[in-house]
Amino acid sequence: MEIRTRLAQNVRRLREARGWSQEDYADRAGIHRTYVSDIERARRNPTITVVEKLAQPLEVTASELIA
Repeated sequence: MEIRTRLAQNVRRLREARGWSQEDYADRAGIHRTYVSDIERARRNPTITVVEKLAQPLEVTASELIA
């Protein structure tokens, strides 16, 4: 499976498990909601810095998001 697809699935699964909308999650991560949407659809190739920003509010490591 492609790394962007794994990231997309993990972000969506963890976000939904917390009951957050994409907008709620984006606010917590400090990124734009449409960027979160693109990540969850595997349409973006985020930098490792963005992956770290995605991981922090979910209380996981960046490596867990791409595993």
